[in-house]
Amino acid sequence: MKRITIIALLLLTFIVGCKKKEETQSITVTSDYIKDIVYFLASDELEGRNTGSVGIEKAATYIETKFKDYGVKPYFDTYRDNFKIDSLDAFNVVGFIEGSDPKLKDEVVIIGAHYDHIGRRAKPVEGDSIGNGANDNASGTSTVIAMAKYFAAKKNNKRSIMFALFSGEEMGLRGAKQLAERLKNENLKLYTMVNFEMLGVPFPDRDYQVFATGYDLSNMAEVLNKYAGNKLVGKSDEAAKFNLFKRSDNYAFYEHFKIAAQTISSCDLTNFDFYHHVDDEADIMDYNHMASTINNLFPAMEGMINAPTQEIKMNDE
Repeated sequence: MKRITIIALLLLTFIVGCKKKEETQSITVTSDYIKDIVYFLASDELEGRNTGSVGIEKAATYIETKFKDYGVKPYFDTYRDNFKIDSLDAFNVVGFIEGSDPKLKDEVVIIGAHYDHIGRRAKPVEGDSIGNGANDNASGTSTVIAMAKYFAAKKNNKRSIMFALFSGEEMGLRGAKQLAERLKNENLKLYTMVNFEMLGVPFPDRDYQVFATGYDLSNMAEVLNKYAGNKLVGKSDEAAKFNLFKRSDNYAFYEHFKIAAQTISSCDLTNFDFYHHVDDEADIMDYNHMASTINNLFPAMEGMINAPTQEIKMNDE
């Protein structure tokens, strides 16, 4: 009888373990989940999230609450990386999940996006002066928040992950420059940096979902596609023509650490008419596209983060 009870307990433990494993393996985000985040960040209440404004304070508090709810810890003493832009008080929001591998956890992957936007425009358009910044860059911010939720639930990242939401991007990439310099001075061992920018609208005529800026500088796209199991990341000739590699928050990390640091986007401005416009509103984003893109990015990012050797390399190495 005792033997039967032990076997039954072992069987029950195995079934529960398998169920938990199945649940964590099937983590996805829904279009409604992404929509809720973007609608809040791009709401009129936040007045365009200009750095130094009441609106960006509300956005930062919202992100911090999400991190706390998911169990993502602050990287510094608090979630905020404070700095000054002239007389303005500015702050990045930085969360952290330590890696599980005794050796690989010393290497850090930064997943980032800027959460600020341009605030109010000087000249209203049909009475509207708020640059809500849904695509630019509530969409990228929602992607980082979704990534934080995913990895906090999975608890399987071998390398450590830093989730960085930057302010001051619209004032010259100031937040990213601040954090990159600070982390370099602290001798952070940065493995790679993946930045998300303008993911709210799809390409109608491409054979990939997103592109990587600086596509030819490293093998990042190739590695992400391998783990995604499809051509998730491609090359945008428009992005190359306008050198978008140097025009987003990835660039400061490339400059300071001399490693692959690239931006992932589904908008090279050929498929969106409202860049820095009051009509960059939450109600024109494609949330099915966003959810699909993020769900495809999950295994790609997970594979890259958990690779046993250094896969991500600059192409001149």
